[in-house]
Amino acid sequence: MVSGIWYARLLKIRRLMARPAVMVAIAGALLAASSFSAPVRAQEMPGCSLTTASDPERQVFDCGNGLIIEAEAAEAVSGSDPSQSVTVTDQAILIDVEPRSSFQILTPHAIATVRGTTFLVDVDEGSTSVFVVEGSVDVSRLDGSDTVVLNPGEGVDVAPGEPMTVRQWPQQRVDALLARFAR
Repeated sequence: MVSGIWYARLLKIRRLMARPAVMVAIAGALLAASSFSAPVRAQEMPGCSLTTASDPERQVFDCGNGLIIEAEAAEAVSGSDPSQSVTVTDQAILIDVEPRSSFQILTPHAIATVRGTTFLVDVDEGSTSVFVVEGSVDVSRLDGSDTVVLNPGEGVDVAPGEPMTVRQWPQQRVDALLARFAR
C-alpha cells in the first residue's frame, strides 16, 4: 500500500521522467528515504570488509569491485547493497570507486552519482558538501532537483534554501578535508 506522501512523490516522478538525469536522482532519493527509516549499521555492510586506519582514526570498508570507502564515523555510513549506493548521515567519507555504470552516495540533503572517481562527501546537520579529487560527480538535491556536475578541484555545498553553486574550492579547505583522511 502506498502512503499519501509516497503517492505524491510518485506523481512528481512521473512528471520528471522525461529528464534522464532526474530518473537516476529520483530513484536514489526513494532509496535514500527508505534507508533513513531503517538504517543498517556500517559494521554490517554486506560484502564489505572493515579495517581501522589511524592518524587520524577512520574506518576503511573494502567492498570489492574497486570500491573503497573511508569513514570518519563508521556508524554514520550504511548500505544494504554498497556496490550500488551508500547512505551517509554524519561526518565525512572519502570514496574511491573504479569505473562502473553508476554508484550513489545518499545524504539527508543530496545525492552524489559517480561513474568512477575519487571524491569526498561531508555531512553535518544542515548541509552536505561534495568535493571531487579526480573524475566527475553529478550532485543533486535529495528530491532530484538542481543537478550540477563537479570536475576535479570543484565542490558544492547543498543546503535547504541555498543555491547550489559549483566552485573551485580554496586550497585551505581542500587540505583540511583531505587531512581528515591522512591525505
